[in-house]
Amino acid sequence: MVPGEILYCTQDVEINVGMPVITLKVVNGADRPIQVGSHFHFAEVNAALEFDRASAWGKRLNVLSGGSVRFEPGAVVEVELIDIQGRRVVRGLRGLCGGSLDGKDFSI
Repeated sequence: MVPGEILYCTQDVEINVGMPVITLKVVNGADRPIQVGSHFHFAEVNAALEFDRASAWGKRLNVLSGGSVRFEPGAVVEVELIDIQGRRVVRGLRGLCGGSLDGKDFSI
C-alpha cells in the first residue's frame, strides 16, 4: 500500500440489507429547496415538506451515511425510509420527540 492510496471495493456495497423499508411520496410546498440528511428523524423534517408524517415516525432516509436528499420547490419525490436503530432516542430537531421514539403518541 502506498501512503494516501485509496483502495476501492471490487463489489457493490449494500446498505441496510434485510431492514423493512417503506416508501413515501414527499412534496416540497416551499419556495426554496430543502435538503434532509441521512440520519435525521424524517417525521420532524421541515414543515413545508408534505407527506404522511405518522408513517415516518421513528424512521430515517435509506441512504448512505452522510448522504442526503434534496427536495426542489414543487417537486414530488419518492423516498425510502427505514427504522432508526440503536437506542431510538431523538433529542432536539423540531422538538416533537424529545426522547424515546417508542411508546409515544404521534401527533404533529
